[in-house]
Amino acid sequence: MPRVLRPLLMLVWLLSGAVQAPAQTLVLTTVERPPFAMGTTTHDGFSIALMRQIADQIGREVRFETSPTFAEMLARVQNGEVDGAIANISITSERESVLDFTLPIFQSGLQIMVAGEARTSAWSYLFTLDILGWLAAAAAMLFGGGMLMWLFERRKQPYFERPLNEAMFPSFWWALNLVVNGGFEERMPRSPMGRVLSVVMVVASLFVVSLFVAKITSAMTVTALTSSINTLSDLDRRRVGSVQGSTASLFLEAREVRHQAYPGFSEMIEAFETGEVEALVFDGPLLKYYLSRNPETDAYLLARVFRSEDYGIALPAGSPLREPINQAILKLRENGSYDALLRTWFDEN
Repeated sequence: MPRVLRPLLMLVWLLSGAVQAPAQTLVLTTVERPPFAMGTTTHDGFSIALMRQIADQIGREVRFETSPTFAEMLARVQNGEVDGAIANISITSERESVLDFTLPIFQSGLQIMVAGEARTSAWSYLFTLDILGWLAAAAAMLFGGGMLMWLFERRKQPYFERPLNEAMFPSFWWALNLVVNGGFEERMPRSPMGRVLSVVMVVASLFVVSLFVAKITSAMTVTALTSSINTLSDLDRRRVGSVQGSTASLFLEAREVRHQAYPGFSEMIEAFETGEVEALVFDGPLLKYYLSRNPETDAYLLARVFRSEDYGIALPAGSPLREPINQAILKLRENGSYDALLRTWFDEN
């Protein structure tokens, strides 16, 4: 009798769940997108650290596999090759139609990074090499005219009776007043050559001043147009880059903004650093992280967010992991672990 009961008791024990197989390790694919996901063998980043905490909450182990491209990462999830994907994956209606997404894990948005220093005042537009060159040319012409007048008038009237080293600025000042104010009546030239020169300078000044004003205005206008970007329409005058297939690239295509789409984030950054493109349109947190890690660059990030986005964890359609992961995300937000991760990776208070 005991021999008969023993197998039955063992069967009941197994069916009741007293002995359970260890939970299968979760496999999530990711892609190189600092600071959200970094590394190909030893993975790190905000999203990676968050997923590890989520796995602890649901009692599972987790392993990460790096995909070569963003599109391939999502394709692996859609085909059911992995349990999910995590990086900086924007939740969109198009992706939601073939995948499941968890609750948002990060609030992001598209921003523009521009090569060159940001200009914030009218003075920054005025003091450019082109404009300063024209001003220097004008000063040289006035100085030359003044010194010629000194040469003609130095023995004719007291104002110019100075040695060369003392006559430079007074002669320049005389020429400047002649062009701007019409000269000094009490210092009218007395020599024949001086009178001819003064008449030529007054008449020529009508054209020269107009020319210089036009050149300086034109240079300031061109500098302002090519140096400032405030709206998407300003990108028409720039060589723009983004990542192929990204929400940023699709955003630019929908608004008919010409741009070069690169296979990945690193290729886009390399093109920016070599001057192949002058402006990047991409996820703001990634661009901000790049600038923080490269303080020597003269690039700057526009404060305006052109489109807000939420990042989520992508899962195969109908995945049973969606609800437990959502509950884990809520618990991490409630117990402060999520905010601690934000402070670690983004210095947020």
